[in-house]
Amino acid sequence: QVQLVESGGGLVQAGGSLRLSCAASGRTFSRYAMGWFRQAPGKEREFVAAISSGGSSTYYLDSVKGRFTISRDDAKNSVYLQMNSLKAEDTAVYYCAAKRALSWSTIYSLYDYWGQGTQVTVSS
Repeated sequence: QVQLVESGGGLVQAGGSLRLSCAASGRTFSRYAMGWFRQAPGKEREFVAAISSGGSSTYYLDSVKGRFTISRDDAKNSVYLQMNSLKAEDTAVYYCAAKRALSWSTIYSLYDYWGQGTQVTVSS
């Protein structure tokens, strides 16, 4: 069982930056691929970024490439999402997710554990 707790969300002006953190419980965090998803009001949950177990592979939603960076620190059982040049359309609840496998996925139903989410609001 893995418990995930996100933090770092908030209100920021367009063009600003935020860093989301996700802290995981458990001793096998390094074996999990990790992902970030987001959900805006009235919209479906959307893949944002993912990182493989070990961190050798990452993947991003096209609209965040070059602006967002996913990273992990297995010694701290944590995964991060650095978000720069934020836009109003990035406004959503951001969720951290863990997948019991080495490789990431863009499909949310393939992730086994989820955090409670953290709100990111970008004002234009």
